[in-house]
Order: sequence, then C-alpha cells, then structure tokens
Amino acid sequence: MTTAQHLLTGRAGEDAAAALLQSKGLILLVRNWRQGSLELDIVAEEGDTLIFVEVKTRAADGLQRPHEALTAAKRSLLTRAATRYLMEHNLWHRPCRFDLVSVVVRGRETVAEHIPNAFDLTPALDRRHAAWQPW
Repeated sequence: MTTAQHLLTGRAGEDAAAALLQSKGLILLVRNWRQGSLELDIVAEEGDTLIFVEVKTRAADGLQRPHEALTAAKRSLLTRAATRYLMEHNLWHRPCRFDLVSVVVRGRETVAEHIPNAFDLTPALDRRHAAWQPW
C-alpha cells in the first residue's frame, strides 16, 4: 500500500519546519502531540517560553497559500490543544506563544518560513500573563 501524496507532502513540511526551528536555536520538545481530537504539530521552547508551532504545508501550485489555512476555527482548536498540553504537563507558569511555519513544496524544493507570534488571542485581564492564557 502506498502513502497518499498529500501525506508525504505534509511529512516533508513538518521535517522542514523542525529543521528550520532547530537552526534558529529552538529546542523541540515534541512533534505530533495528540490527545483525543486535539493535536499540536510541534511544541518547542526558546528560553523559558513554550512555543506551540502550527505547520502548514502546501504545494506551490495549490489553490491556497499555507498561512491562509490558519483560520479562526483552527486557531481555536490550537488554543484548546495548547491548554490541554499545559494541563497535562503542569506548565501553567510558563509564558507561551503560537508560531506558524509556512512551507511551500515545489517538486524536490521545500521552502519554509517561520512566523513567530502568528496570532494573538483575547487579552488577559492583567498584564502579568500571556494574552491567551486564562489564569
């Protein structure tokens, strides 16, 4: 049985994203974390900041650019997944952010772009916490 092309493209994109993040000095903690229907592509850290990285990969001749796939619904799912990850690992005290790695694949060429702080959520009630963290 062969693997579908879109799965191969996605895997190549995640590999390129991981290599790019590591080249920038980020420490990768986990790839493809899942709990139930929630998932995080990459969880990394930079200093004391936890980084939840969404990887969006598209073929160069596709109809949609990778960053266009980071919809409001997807951001909501990422927030829920990050909250679950923080609960599971008792990491509520850590500052966090959401990054995007946009990957475009053209034949054998893969171009990845890292976008730190790809989105913000509703501001917290006070300034001691990351904008999206509910505590």
